[in-house]
Order: sequence, then structure tokens, then C-alpha cells
Amino acid sequence: MKVFVRMSAAAAMAATLAACGVGAAASSAASSKASSFTLGVVADTGGLNDHGFNHLAYVGELQAHKQLGVKYQVLVSTSSADYVPYLTKEAENGDKLVVAVGFDFTDALGQVAKEFPKTHFAIIDTPAQSIPGKPKNVEGLIFKSQQSGYLVGYLSGLVAKAKGYKAVSTVGGQDIPSVTAYIAGFQAGARAADPKIKLLNGFSNNFADQAPCETIADNQIAQGSKIVFQVAGGCGLGALQAAKQKGVYGIGVDADQGYLGSYILTSALKKVNNAVFQATADLLKGKFDGGGNLVYDVNNNGTGYGSLNAVAKPYAGKLKKILAEIKAGKINVPTTMMVK
Repeated sequence: MKVFVRMSAAAAMAATLAACGVGAAASSAASSKASSFTLGVVADTGGLNDHGFNHLAYVGELQAHKQLGVKYQVLVSTSSADYVPYLTKEAENGDKLVVAVGFDFTDALGQVAKEFPKTHFAIIDTPAQSIPGKPKNVEGLIFKSQQSGYLVGYLSGLVAKAKGYKAVSTVGGQDIPSVTAYIAGFQAGARAADPKIKLLNGFSNNFADQAPCETIADNQIAQGSKIVFQVAGGCGLGALQAAKQKGVYGIGVDADQGYLGSYILTSALKKVNNAVFQATADLLKGKFDGGGNLVYDVNNNGTGYGSLNAVAKPYAGKLKKILAEIKAGKINVPTTMMVK
């Protein structure tokens, strides 16, 4: 699937500013600046229907369009072979900011950023310092995903201990930092709530095809897992489907996936939409941390947990306490997995 969207929103920007009581001259200047600004997003192979990572980047883009008045364009990669040409296409289009959605774009972005030094780029889940050549026109959008993982892991441990469950599990898309940080936090949180809980994990090496994740989750459930946390994008929806079919609980990732059904305890949130919107808003103001990173965590509403189902709601108070302790620095969440 290839998606290409480009919109103009100068009129929307002017209406918003007028509603806020901004003067005509200021409105005109702001609208003009926004109308010449195109935000480009290159999504990974999980697609915009992954109900998580890529979808959230697109939501942030739409938010920037509606609230800031910028034009927008999105391309969806069908394979890694699309990374360089799609990033190049965005840059050649004259986009003011091009956002690469995910760790897998690291090498491709190093190549394209060098070829287009006047274009501003941002990459989600990769520090700018990790991009080959360390280009100064790249900004990293980084999340402390381990915090979200710890919160949902702690909830899992509480539920498991109360119900006498012996094991919980995780299904990761790849053995990469943006995934393993989630899992490390989950495992630490689960063990903090229930030191005796058994931890299971598997990697699908896939973020798009649901079948591998469903198979891994089926095997984990056969080994006694009663709560399955997916960290695999679109593939992970297969893990949640396995949980539903086998009558166990699931935990969503990135976005709030509670809409999937009452079997979803909660979701570990990574607010990619906020990062895309903020990076755009900052650049419109002339702020860009080239060669540096914007870091999102529980203190700036970048990480956290989603809605709680009926089984999880009785633990809302304990979760809020843990969240407060993380915010205060009383809990230092690890990024290294206990069990691979």
C-alpha cells in the first residue's frame, strides 16, 4: 500500500487565529508562514492501520494541519527499499520537516539527510547522535518507553498475584532498543508487584504480519501466560487476537487499544502524536534541536498507560502511586531485559 496525501490549510489557520482574537496583520503573517510549511511523514511497513506507532504519527500530522495550518504529506513504506526514495521524495517536495517513523530508518536517514542539508528531519525512537554521519539537520524524538512498560507490568503483576497466575509474557517485533525498553520496564514492573511471577518473551522480527505474533503468543499461553503484552505494532495485533481467542488478558502498545475488547487490561502509551505535533510547532517558531533530541516521558505527557478494563480498575490507585514515584525519580526504571 502506498499512501500519498498533501493538503493546504492556510484558511483553517486564519480561522483559528481569528477565533482566538488575533489581529488581522498577525493572522495574515502567521497564516502565510504556515501555508508555506509542509510537514512530511514517512511511515514504516506496519502502515497507518497498525492502531499504534505509525497511526499515531499520522494523528500528530493531522493535528498539526488542523491546529497550526500547515500542509501535510504522508508516504507509507511497503518495504525497507522504500525508505531512501520516500525520504528523498519528501525532501525534493520542499517539506520544511520530514519525520521518519521508527528505528529502521536510521541508515536511510543518514544518507538522505546528507544529500539535503537544508531540509529539517526528525526520527522517532532514534537519538540524532546514532544517525550515520551525525548530521546537524536531524532531530531525535525519543521516548522513555520503559516507564510505560513498568506501569503496565506492575499492573500485570498485581492482577497475576491476586488471581494466582504463574506467568505473564511479552511479544516484541524486533530486538531493538525501542522495543526492548518497553519489555525491560514491563518485566521489572511485573517482578516488583509479584517477585515470583514467571516471565516469557519472544521476538517475531516483524511489525506488519499478524501471524508470527499470534503464533508466539499461542505458545506463551500454552506455557501458562495469562497476560500478553504486545510490543510489535501491527504484528502485535495478532498476539492480542491470540489472547482473546484463548481467554486470557492482553495489553496494548503505543496507542490506547482498549477498544479491541474487554480482555485488554490497559495499554502502554507512547504519545508519538504529541512528539510530531510539538516538533512541527517548534520549527514554525524557529526552534530545532539539530543533532540533538527531544525527550518524552511521564513528566511531559509522553509516556503512561491507557484506559483500564473492569479487572484493572480496582488497581487504579496503586498505579497512580507508582506513576507519581516514577515522576519523582523514586523509581528508576531499567532498560535492560531480565529475560530474553
